[in-house]
Amino acid sequence: MTETAFPTPGYKLQFASDNTAGVCPEALAAFNDANRGFASSYGNDDATAAVCDKLRTLFERDAEIFFAFNGTAANSLALAAMCQSYQGVICSDTAHVATDECGAPEFFSNGAKLLLAPHRHGKLTSAGVREVITRRSDIHYPRPKVVTLTQATELGTLYQQGEIAGIARLAHEQGLKVHMDGARFANAVASLDVAPADITWRAGIDVLCFGGTKMGLPVGEAIVFFDKAMGEEFAYRCKQAGQLASKMRFLSAPWLAMLDNGVWLRHAAHANAMAQRLRDRIARLAGAEMLLPTEANGVFINLPQPAIERLRAAGWVFYTFIGGGARFMCSWATTEEAVDDLAGDLAAALDG
Repeated sequence: MTETAFPTPGYKLQFASDNTAGVCPEALAAFNDANRGFASSYGNDDATAAVCDKLRTLFERDAEIFFAFNGTAANSLALAAMCQSYQGVICSDTAHVATDECGAPEFFSNGAKLLLAPHRHGKLTSAGVREVITRRSDIHYPRPKVVTLTQATELGTLYQQGEIAGIARLAHEQGLKVHMDGARFANAVASLDVAPADITWRAGIDVLCFGGTKMGLPVGEAIVFFDKAMGEEFAYRCKQAGQLASKMRFLSAPWLAMLDNGVWLRHAAHANAMAQRLRDRIARLAGAEMLLPTEANGVFINLPQPAIERLRAAGWVFYTFIGGGARFMCSWATTEEAVDDLAGDLAAALDG
């Protein structure tokens, strides 16, 4: 197939990331509605107050809630609020905070060290976390203070409720706090079919960075402090870091549209379903090896290098890593036709 066969701009870019999709229609309508008239600035508007209340209802918790422009700022500022500069943050070596945030967690925490722990398919284990916590206790080594989990993980896998609870219990027993990078939290909730509270504060999560951009918002992540004391002066961190939007309603109003009538979960479930469709079609192809289980909206496969080159020559954009594995991400905007087009071109690439 050729790029000219598809009138949608960037059609063959869509599986590179769920960030390549546009704004979902519900969020875009809310964004445009927020542009009518005048509203108080710096988060003192009605939309921001309303979405904070909706998030408290969603999580069944009287939480402190803040907004940041992107995930790097949300994660980094949250972690900085949870530990001192001489302490450490335990994470997997695939964690976004370790591999893709340009040292921002260390920068905003004034030097807290990331302590890498072993993982299984992107997920930390209680045994691995315990090993890092107990590795050393002398004054020459950073004192572990926070464990950070990514849900869904960077490898497209999901922590079950019991896995989160086990790690959180261990952490809390040792005096550590637990942070969750929820860039794709919506996909995790849709796939696991659980109440958001069950895989956050009820399982022991202290702070969640709830991703909005990847689920269809134009911009904006919510930082949810289930332990309100930890968020007591967080507004000052946001302001100092340039994350306090003067026209906050444009960040918060789209959240209202997503949270109404379960829109966020429907879009996430659709993205997950498209990933399963792609996985099913790829699994039939000789020469394509499933690298990881498809549990959310990402498909990870091993492909021969010639097939990778042919698929890219056909115009498809995707990332390769983990020893040559290829990653294909689905979004709220992915269609069955797009999945089938990609699978068809992949079959041709494997046939040579």
